[in-house]
Amino acid sequence: MAAGVQQLAKPKTRLGKRLAPYLLIMPGGLWLLVFFLIPIVFMLSVSLQTGNLEGGFAQTWHFHRYIEVFQQYRPQMVRSFAFGTIATAITLLFGYPLAYWIAFHGGRHKTTFLFLLLLPFFVSFVIRTLAWQFILADDGIVFGTLKSWHILPAVISGIAYNFLPFMALPLYVSLERIDRRVVEAASDLYANKKDVFLRVIFPLSIPGVFAGILLTFVPAVGDYVNASILGGTNTTMIGNIIQLEFLQNFHYPVAAALSFILMGILLIGIFIYARVLGASSIEEYV
Repeated sequence: MAAGVQQLAKPKTRLGKRLAPYLLIMPGGLWLLVFFLIPIVFMLSVSLQTGNLEGGFAQTWHFHRYIEVFQQYRPQMVRSFAFGTIATAITLLFGYPLAYWIAFHGGRHKTTFLFLLLLPFFVSFVIRTLAWQFILADDGIVFGTLKSWHILPAVISGIAYNFLPFMALPLYVSLERIDRRVVEAASDLYANKKDVFLRVIFPLSIPGVFAGILLTFVPAVGDYVNASILGGTNTTMIGNIIQLEFLQNFHYPVAAALSFILMGILLIGIFIYARVLGASSIEEYV
């Protein structure tokens, strides 16, 4: 009798082990399905429709719209990627020394410094940008002068300010995980501070650098708040065009096509990153 019960229990146990991975990923899979895959399919469908808000929209599979909107808004698209690239470089330039100092010289106050770094995130993104408008705007007392000298557009400075923690935090994590014994060993082998940094610390922090670049560049390219508040007609980004077409002009197919083009370019870049460097770098250092 006992042997028969054990034989019945074994198939159930094996079935449970086989289903366990699928049951564990089911909540995340449903989340992606409802809030990612379904909206993408809907957006793709809308981008191929024709019509207007009054007469309604009909599915006509108008694929040529992608070429039309890209040619029409190519300057804004190029400007968005240019602004995102420059802002990402600025955040790396300022974020790396900040993360390095906290990781290597923060001591027992590291948590406090990280809290101060994240403190602005307790305030709304829009409110933070509005608070800086007096300084960062095109006619501001600081960056207005730089803009008149054609040194630094105000929109780029605003993007860099708002996304600095996205760069600094992955850098801090990668620097904090460096084994200090390796650094001490380099010093014991008569390497000066410059060589220790260039040959030991910086190479070991490369995964954090790439993770920070990715986490900063993607939202920076699609940003539209800074361009709306701090910029002008010559600093319009593709996010502003998408917002305008969606909420004011009600050209839903045009806005959907632009969104799909932007997302497609970014996904291709992320795919290249994952193939070259490995997606594990993001998961490990974020």
